[in-house]
Amino acid sequence: MNSSIEQSIKFLKKTKISGKSTALLETKNDFLAVEIPVSLVYNGISHAVMMCSPQDLEDFALGFSLTEGIIDSPLDIYGIDVIEVCNGIEVQIELSSRQFMALKEHRRNLTGRTGCGICGAEQLNQVYKNFPKLDRTFQFDVSLLDNCLATLQENQQLGKQTGATHACAFFDLQGNLLAIREDVGRHVALDKLIGWYVSVGKPSGMILTSSRASYEMVQKVIACGVEILVAISAATDLAVNMAKKHHLTLVGFARTGKGNIYNGEERLIF
Repeated sequence: MNSSIEQSIKFLKKTKISGKSTALLETKNDFLAVEIPVSLVYNGISHAVMMCSPQDLEDFALGFSLTEGIIDSPLDIYGIDVIEVCNGIEVQIELSSRQFMALKEHRRNLTGRTGCGICGAEQLNQVYKNFPKLDRTFQFDVSLLDNCLATLQENQQLGKQTGATHACAFFDLQGNLLAIREDVGRHVALDKLIGWYVSVGKPSGMILTSSRASYEMVQKVIACGVEILVAISAATDLAVNMAKKHHLTLVGFARTGKGNIYNGEERLIF
């Protein structure tokens, strides 16, 4: 287990009830996912506090900044420092002057933000962000999806230890796993993966998530320019409508040998 995973898991002794006709008390080892407040601080001003797993926080800061529209590209961030404080973690982000001025103007219209991306927004147009339609630049062979699902499950180190986290993974067009990010929050796991994705030059491929495909997950994927999102769980109606509007290929209920294609079948090879 690597050090970043270790700091996201706590060891615990648990008492387990077992037996059918007669209850037996049994003491075993257990592992808990660490959930810690992480403050995103831009040029000295705290913008948001999120509950996160304390790993890959540089990726999270970059991905969150992009999907929330705080930056236009990674070049708008000059530096990221992760600092432990008494009650959690501060991620201090040095933002370009132009983007920081835009952020301060945007903050005047907000009463607060949370991980879901909607709570605290005063106006509906802050929820429904206007992104350009995605280009159709490649096709993905769906016969590779079964192996991608197995690979996702095999590489969820936090999930296998704790059973309490989500994972988002990026696969290239040959079905190879390029990166995986985990977190107690599905939005944070996706932001972490998007941070990695933009930092390595936006390779071609698709995102596979262990969660449902709700509107904010779809919106984040569209914001970073990924053309395919596959979810193990369901999609919502707003997510499907957004996928159609922005030409995202969206697949839900992905299982071995099957899945529901909600939009973008033209990117899939059968």
